[in-house]
Amino acid sequence: MITRYALFEGSVKAGKTDAFRAFVNANLIPLWTKFDGAAEVRVMFSDERDEGAPEYPLILAISYPDLASMDRALQCDARFQSKDMTAKLVDQYFDGRIHHHVTQAQSFVL
Repeated sequence: MITRYALFEGSVKAGKTDAFRAFVNANLIPLWTKFDGAAEVRVMFSDERDEGAPEYPLILAISYPDLASMDRALQCDARFQSKDMTAKLVDQYFDGRIHHHVTQAQSFVL
């Protein structure tokens, strides 16, 4: 399983946390769940962190069965629509940068 993370490193604009999360829920999750070949979409909003740790108010994880599926998703219409919508999110609610990491995921059910 391949997981591509989008790490939103920075901060939500003062007093806009609820609006930031509502925007993601209403506008971005519906697009992310339409990415071609995606097997799982996880959206994580940060509530707390260790002292001195960088701030990540949002982490997106989309898993794919293989790299070919991920590559197909990165070229689909929903992904390009989500890039435009993410630009609106950043403009209205977020100060920081977004970076991506591709991982080979392992899961251990306990």
